[in-house]
Order: sequence, then C-alpha cells, then structure tokens
Amino acid sequence: MKHLFIALLALLLTSSVWAAININTATEAELQTLSGIGPSKAKAIVEYRKQNGNFKTTADIKNVKGIGDGIFNKISAEINVAGTSAKAAPKPATATAAKPAATKTTAPVKPAKQ
Repeated sequence: MKHLFIALLALLLTSSVWAAININTATEAELQTLSGIGPSKAKAIVEYRKQNGNFKTTADIKNVKGIGDGIFNKISAEINVAGTSAKAAPKPATATAAKPAATKTTAPVKPAKQ
C-alpha cells in the first residue's frame, strides 16, 4: 500500500511534464518550465501576446524576439494553442426577430354522428 501511495504521488508530481503548455494562457512561470525559456523570454512571450493577441499556431511563437527555429524545435512538442476559440469575445446579438417554429396543420375533425 505504501508503494502504491508513493507511485501515485510521483505520478502526480510529474504529470505536468507530460501536459503541453498553452502558450495563449500560460503565465511567465509556466513558460519558464520550457527548455530554453528563461525569465526574459517568458516575459517577452507574455508581452507579445498582450500586444498582438493570441497565437494562432505554435509556430507563431517564433515571431517573439529571441525565439527562433532552434528554441521552437526544442519546445514545439511541449506547447499548444488549444482552446483559443473559447477565449474569443462573444458575438453581439442581432436585432432580427427569430422565426416562429413551423407548425403542422391538420384538417379539421368532424364530430362523430350519434
């Protein structure tokens, strides 16, 4: 039982290594866990994101000053841009009225003769 507990604890502590980092939502501290990304590059990524909006692809991170093909190749398997559409601003409501639901028409029912 003790060995199982230790194994589960080790798994929980290392699970962040397996999870890809969303570069559109990651903090500077989270970005610094990536190979080749220190405090200055992490700050540059966050600043770029604030000024230009979310990254559309992972390769867009190469637009950040100081991040080229070498660093991108090191981190490309560890990053993603998933879920960016959920952060998009909602579309404004339109002023047009909704169409009423179609109704099925039936012939009138004649009363039964008694």
